[in-house]
Amino acid sequence: MKRPQKKIWNGNVRDAALSILMEINNNQAYSNLLLHRTIEKYGIEAKDRGLLTELTYGTLQQRMTLDYYLEPFVRGKLDGWVRELLRLSLYQIVYLTKIPPHAVVHEAVEIAKRRGHKRIAPTVNGILRSVLRKGVRSLEEIEDEVIRISIETSHPEWLIARWIELYGVEEATIMAHENNNPAHMTMRVNTAKATMKEVVESLESEGIQIRNGEVVEECIISGSGNPSKTTAYKKGLVTIQDESSMLPVVALDVKPGMKVLDMCAAPGGKTTHIAEKMNDDGEVFAHDLHEHKLALIEANATRLGLSSISTKSGDSRELVKLYESSSFDRILVDAPCSGLGVIRRKPEIKYVKTAADFDGLVKIQSELLDTAKELIKPEGVIVYSTCTVEYAENQGVVSSFLERHTDMETIPLPHLTGNEKLQFEGNLLQVLPQHFGSDGFFVTAFRKK
Repeated sequence: MKRPQKKIWNGNVRDAALSILMEINNNQAYSNLLLHRTIEKYGIEAKDRGLLTELTYGTLQQRMTLDYYLEPFVRGKLDGWVRELLRLSLYQIVYLTKIPPHAVVHEAVEIAKRRGHKRIAPTVNGILRSVLRKGVRSLEEIEDEVIRISIETSHPEWLIARWIELYGVEEATIMAHENNNPAHMTMRVNTAKATMKEVVESLESEGIQIRNGEVVEECIISGSGNPSKTTAYKKGLVTIQDESSMLPVVALDVKPGMKVLDMCAAPGGKTTHIAEKMNDDGEVFAHDLHEHKLALIEANATRLGLSSISTKSGDSRELVKLYESSSFDRILVDAPCSGLGVIRRKPEIKYVKTAADFDGLVKIQSELLDTAKELIKPEGVIVYSTCTVEYAENQGVVSSFLERHTDMETIPLPHLTGNEKLQFEGNLLQVLPQHFGSDGFFVTAFRKK
């Protein structure tokens, strides 16, 4: 059996999508980064980018559902690339209405000929034509509720069961479906350099449709076009960032002249947001465990024209060795987490995460908060945030932190409390993807009593 070809752009969108999907499977690559690199590396034209993105994300998001549909038609073992080709083809047949099914089958057979030996193409042809003749089986055949929701939304059973326990059947089901919807293209306006009106006018003059964000003042949402190619982006007037990801910095409530620490800063979206909120007046210390990621923070700062940011690599749990106690006015702990709130942007997350991952993450998150507590000034504020919807990493971490440090308390989140689109439990904010079409996020703030 021939090995699948390496990713080579030959003008065939489906071939490119198959290569991306195989690299995700084989090398645990992130879909969003790999797709972006493929488009940039091969200069894929705008007319092909939409379909490539749709095929890649769609097939990945619906993997378990597609396997359920394929199961009755597959006999024996298939090579990984052949199964992925069948998923890719079935996705087009079931979910896309503008592509004729016979064209999908023809293209799949041609790809099979190029990538495999002569017996593979007839196998692919036979399976797909059987699907066209007989149709796919109903999901209603699945009697167990958890299993049905799992297959229907293509989320692992353990994750659906966990969400049902945390949020109830209805909310868990809505969230799983929402994870399969395309993410909005959201941007943060650099208010240190331009007004909202100026930026919107600039973007609209280049054909970008714009509407206001849902909960953050400096957020705008694009309904069309590619903002990263615009003059506003090149001049550093906007940053592409999910709206939920802006909430921690809004909650941080920074002021010009402050000394601020961002403990887990790369790639720098929140770091630069902090500097913008301070009007680039003050000191922002950005730390990250990985030295090679500091270049991303620095590149972002340079493009946005921000000079108040300094970067350093190393384990942020050991920053007490670098800074004196009570050194900072504000500290952001945007902690490493399971990422279960960003599944729509990285669908592969739901297939690779396990319940066992949480324990190690909770330990790291707790240690980062303990370090932050040592470094914050008596009147200062610590904001803790994650991009997950997992209780153990969010409410659980907060509860254990307050038990360890009885001199600390949570406080209302400035500029966010009272917003009807945000759902609070006391001073704890948990955003679910369905709340306003953004990523799942958790935010809370601490201060010494």
